[in-house]
Amino acid sequence: MSSPAADVLSDPTTLKSLIREVPDFPKPGINFYDITTLLKDKDGFRRTIDALSEHYRNKPVDVVVGIEARGYFFAPAMAHALGAGFVPVRKPKKLPATVRTIAYDLEYGTDELEIHADAIEAGQKVLIIDDVLATGGTASAVACLVQMLGGTVAGLGFVIELSFLNGRKKLAGHDLFSLLQY
Repeated sequence: MSSPAADVLSDPTTLKSLIREVPDFPKPGINFYDITTLLKDKDGFRRTIDALSEHYRNKPVDVVVGIEARGYFFAPAMAHALGAGFVPVRKPKKLPATVRTIAYDLEYGTDELEIHADAIEAGQKVLIIDDVLATGGTASAVACLVQMLGGTVAGLGFVIELSFLNGRKKLAGHDLFSLLQY
């Protein structure tokens, strides 16, 4: 019997068929991969979480960090599957207690993300989860936040990787896993 990750990786067409492609969104020339159609499919969602969590099952993970907003769909389920805690990383001014903030570059400008200052303890092994790896800027910034708090990045997991954007380069040296590549 093969594993969930092996099934998805050897034949990604079933999961890919559950992801709606929306051309010219949010602007002309961009092809948006809409995961809401995957999320509503109970078997597809389960297979996604099973395959992602299988990759990390034998690795020590204390906390799973989800990146706002679509990372929140997968990170809590991953935390549950791995017996770990969940920590949200948010846009500025959304968290109520003391935060640590990081600014990072976007294609046209900058953005910021925040995490509670006490969300990660020194030495904790942290898995970062998001829906899409594009240029790697957001995930790299979150990895820096984790390290600022004394955590160790145990890995970065994504449902979709837009390989043509070379996001892996910004995350070199980290365990990076993606289920589907476009």
